[in-house]
Amino acid sequence: MSILPFIRKFIHLFALSMGAVLLLAACAGPERTKQLDLGSNVALIGVRNAWTSSVGGVAFPLQIRVVDNLLFVAGTDGNVAAIDARTGGDLWRISLGTKLSAGVGSDGRFSSVVSRDNELIVLDGSKEIWRQKLGAVTLTAPLVAGGRVFVLSADRSVVGFDASTGRKLWQQQRSGDALVLGRSGIVMAVGDTLVTGLGGRLVGMNPLNGKIRWEAQVANSRGTNEVERLVDLVSGVSRDDNQVCVRAFQSNVGCVDAVKGSTIWSKSASAATGIDGDALTLFGAESDGRVIAWRRADGERLWVSERLRFRSLSAPLLVGESIVIGDEAGTLHFLSRKDGAPLNRLPTDGSPVVSNLVLVGKTVVAVTQRGGIFGFKPE
Repeated sequence: MSILPFIRKFIHLFALSMGAVLLLAACAGPERTKQLDLGSNVALIGVRNAWTSSVGGVAFPLQIRVVDNLLFVAGTDGNVAAIDARTGGDLWRISLGTKLSAGVGSDGRFSSVVSRDNELIVLDGSKEIWRQKLGAVTLTAPLVAGGRVFVLSADRSVVGFDASTGRKLWQQQRSGDALVLGRSGIVMAVGDTLVTGLGGRLVGMNPLNGKIRWEAQVANSRGTNEVERLVDLVSGVSRDDNQVCVRAFQSNVGCVDAVKGSTIWSKSASAATGIDGDALTLFGAESDGRVIAWRRADGERLWVSERLRFRSLSAPLLVGESIVIGDEAGTLHFLSRKDGAPLNRLPTDGSPVVSNLVLVGKTVVAVTQRGGIFGFKPE
């Protein structure tokens, strides 16, 4: 069945500064269908709300960055904070005075966000040290590593900057399609290789000069129109040693050997949020809210749970024997990794979970659309 009628309900288009490229923003959800009644919550595992904080409203695909026990978060209005995940208290907080479209990247010292004016903004601790104009809208949090800042923009350009000075070191430009996906993509380090998602490919680059070392196909364009042919890789990856497993928008889930640059396997799957897992199993939520477990070795399905269908789920987070998933009502669902059975659920502030879920020590952290930051501790 075509996914186009489902996607059209949620899309809007923006003109990029490049002029010729349009940005597609798509929500990970089909047409509204009746949700199952979850009934009363029977808590089979203990989970407590350890602390709460706030960063202001979040209207972009926020990526929480974790370094040791610190969380780096940002809100749309330009508030950026480093928060101690053990207590929820601020190490520092700054207002940049501009609205943001992407963040946060950090190595613990340098932190980076991108403004709606297409400016890359870099901080040293809580002090802003430079801004550089980018050539296109950016929705993916920059990667800060090795004294450099790497940026993946919506026109599929990748740029490397010196973190201390803001000097542009190199730029790799991939020819763009008429439409590109308005969601956070992939930019990460695997050993001495910069790994990014460009279209339906995972691409390994030399971080010193941007030269491409390898490309691995995860998904191919298909369909009869530009919307259906979108196969961009979305943020939320599962890495086990050199194996990186990813999701292609509304198309596939697959795993790549990031040393050899070869595709290990790729299976059909339809969603717009990332995946998580460990050495044995991968977990993801489909656009209709089905939660699926795949065997990591070959991509075979292990189980499917339909309990949370049509709740616009976030990417999952694997925490021991539990999977944690947020929904459009701001509820965190703790599910069994064995079969997806419910273990507990906890509310936040009633607005959708919009960040990636992260585990810091023993604390699960989520950020909502209203900017609430919530730390939960399974017991």
